[in-house]
Amino acid sequence: MLKTVAVVLIDGFAPFEFGVVCEVFGIDRTDEGVPPIEFRVCGEVAGQPLPSSLGVRMIPEHDLSALDGADLVALPACTIRDDYPPAVLDAIRAAHTRGATILSVCSGAFLLGATGLLDDRACTTHWRHAADLADRFPAAKIDPDVLFVDDGDIITSAGTAAGIDACLHLVRRELGSAAATTIARRMVVPPQRDGGQRQFVELPVPACEGDSLAPVLTWMLENLAEDQSVAALAVRARMSERTFARRFVAETGTTPLKWLSMQRVLHARTLLEETSASVDDVAQQCGFGTAALLRHHFQKIVGVSPKDYRRTFARTP
Repeated sequence: MLKTVAVVLIDGFAPFEFGVVCEVFGIDRTDEGVPPIEFRVCGEVAGQPLPSSLGVRMIPEHDLSALDGADLVALPACTIRDDYPPAVLDAIRAAHTRGATILSVCSGAFLLGATGLLDDRACTTHWRHAADLADRFPAAKIDPDVLFVDDGDIITSAGTAAGIDACLHLVRRELGSAAATTIARRMVVPPQRDGGQRQFVELPVPACEGDSLAPVLTWMLENLAEDQSVAALAVRARMSERTFARRFVAETGTTPLKWLSMQRVLHARTLLEETSASVDDVAQQCGFGTAALLRHHFQKIVGVSPKDYRRTFARTP
């Protein structure tokens, strides 16, 4: 059961992510059937104002001793830094040793990582910070594609709103689906979202490091709907297939087919966002030919179906 939640604030905490934890765990909803949760806001020193990342201050009512007896210790996002308060790190470790579940939201994973508790554990963070987290904590097993990771007594979430998903998941796990659905309804959010954070990632455009293939790459981009076999591309580049394939990997870092698939998916994302073209038409315009082939590559690279992506990101009615 989830009876007591302690949220730990340090200087540079993010107000939105702190608010997510407050909204899910800190509001009394017993009149709607949600079991009572004791909610404690903690800082290294009780009553000492802590600056946020956005120019406002928060005064925690409790010090770190309030982590004693907490079933859940929540770590909102905070400014990423090289060193974190030693007393805070010790308090989090001690709470975990006593049996508390630790939940981090977004960049709160860096504070959690500094405790050593992410070593050999599955985890995630905001996709923009995943590489940095891996560099700082190489023993952590980071999945940058998911909205959150439940690794038992360690739960980590991706960026910002993914914290809502992680918190509601924890409520569902500990208090049941009815409680999670009630809280979600009050927050006007879905009780559970589909897909991961890959759909939000800015997909990198594979670059060309040399000049020799630039005209061919330009033609490929301008003619995505055309059939582009390696043999035909090699003829256009005036090379043998083997030389073309080797040169392509050397200059782009990937194979011709993978590069082409990525470009077609990038174009499909744009069409799904900015036009009302049917999925079949998008598939034709991108060179996938059929909606089924588009769905296969789109799901593989973006993590959701074209239909679901359009529902989330469409800029036109």
